[in-house]
Amino acid sequence: MTGRVAICDSALEAVADIADGATVLVGGFGSAGQPVELVEALLEGGASELTIVSNNAGGGDHGLAALIRDGRVRKVICSYPRQSDSWHFDAAYRAGAIELELVPQGTLAERIRAAGAGIGAFFTPTGFGTPLGEGKETRMIDGRGYLLEYPLTGDVALIAAHRADELGNLVYRKTARNFGPIMAAAAARTIVQVDEIVPVGATWLCRETGYEHADRNRQGRAGPRRRGGHPARLVRQPRHRPADQDLQPPAAGQRRHAAH
Repeated sequence: MTGRVAICDSALEAVADIADGATVLVGGFGSAGQPVELVEALLEGGASELTIVSNNAGGGDHGLAALIRDGRVRKVICSYPRQSDSWHFDAAYRAGAIELELVPQGTLAERIRAAGAGIGAFFTPTGFGTPLGEGKETRMIDGRGYLLEYPLTGDVALIAAHRADELGNLVYRKTARNFGPIMAAAAARTIVQVDEIVPVGATWLCRETGYEHADRNRQGRAGPRRRGGHPARLVRQPRHRPADQDLQPPAAGQRRHAAH
């Protein structure tokens, strides 16, 4: 352990004490930046009655979809629950076995960000006058209707990054950054799976094209920002990408033609 950052030997060790009934923030936008191995370790660990906050409700038979398939999830808070391969969520929802809180994507991100920033509530026009606004406090501001929305906090955040140093500073791979920084700030503790862990300072020497660094917090230190300095855990756990993600982009000057 370095300060309040523990380096775990396995994903299962990292998630072992996530309790039944926990609220878990899960990073990722589709498959980009999704901490699949952490989620599957959570499945192996046996926690149940979970509330999952994520952009999606899982797809295929792995990750979040597997948690839902095995009845471990009580409620999902997300913006995009259905997709072509979300059959496990679809089946559970139609059977009344899972609760859904549907949140517009921008509102979802801002509710998570508000939790990390210490904002008690905020007004947004998104959803005003629609079924998503039913039962919520409203206000007219400059002639426009707004809904009052509240922060989304988590007992734990599960996120993925490319690289970390021993103090928890993170480097994300392009759009895999997505919800990672705001979820780390909104949760009581953060668990991060990374491809590699390097000595302190080395993350800032790695300037490969296409890699983005985490924002610095008010103390000037980067990485998984945590409310009140809550602890974080790191585990070196390279992600196993689906086969379709191993396709190489076309060479410069080439064009892909759609099949008809």
